Amino acid sequence: MDDFARIITEELDRWQQAGKVARFWLRDDDAVEPSEPLERLLEIAGAFSVPLTLAVIPAHTGDGLARRLEREPLCAVAVHGWSHVNHAGADEKKQELGRHRPASDVLGELQRGFNHLADLHPNRFVAILVPPWNRIDAALVPQLAGLGFEGLSVYGPEKPSALPVVNTHVDVMDWHGTRGGRDRMTLAAEIVARLGHMFDHAGSLGLLTHHLVHDEAVWDFLKALFESTARHPGCRWCRVTHILRDQ
Repeated sequence: MDDFARIITEELDRWQQAGKVARFWLRDDDAVEPSEPLERLLEIAGAFSVPLTLAVIPAHTGDGLARRLEREPLCAVAVHGWSHVNHAGADEKKQELGRHRPASDVLGELQRGFNHLADLHPNRFVAILVPPWNRIDAALVPQLAGLGFEGLSVYGPEKPSALPVVNTHVDVMDWHGTRGGRDRMTLAAEIVARLGHMFDHAGSLGLLTHHLVHDEAVWDFLKALFESTARHPGCRWCRVTHILRDQ
């Protein structure tokens, strides 16, 4: 057992000894169509029976992805904004669902996206909004339920919200550095820290991936993580709907 597996396993052993089960879930962003990286993600997750939530960009997807996912009973589809277009200024953080346009325009696009994905994926659609870049104007959130949304998923610790929140907490990508996979031991430390918080405060651990930009470091990390967790009695990889139901 290498150091990564040992660190993860020791923490999950603690959960098992306490009679607890840590809940993990997997969210992957920016899916639009079948691709080699998507096949690899589906293969790795499927090998360990890990449920996968794909945040799909409605404006750029169609029947091709829908047909491919028909063979994936553990895969769910959530709404990733509308077109993943940045409307913020050059000196601002990127945002599609901000205050840069009339709220009616933003909400109208989200309704189109909701309806489009619900029609394409009737058996795996989940009424969860995943804002592009994990950002949304707080004033829009109370209006999401009126569009049919039942949950919101961004990145970081959950905060009080007008809609149930099921967030991701560990991002595998080094966006501000190499733009490849982050150091495996650094990720292990973040996972254990999140598990430590959950041990006393409940909650879940959401892992965030982006299949289209993964390098070999990410694929190796995912395999190592699934090998250490998927069959451990102190851990359960859950469907996002099961996490949302308990919010």
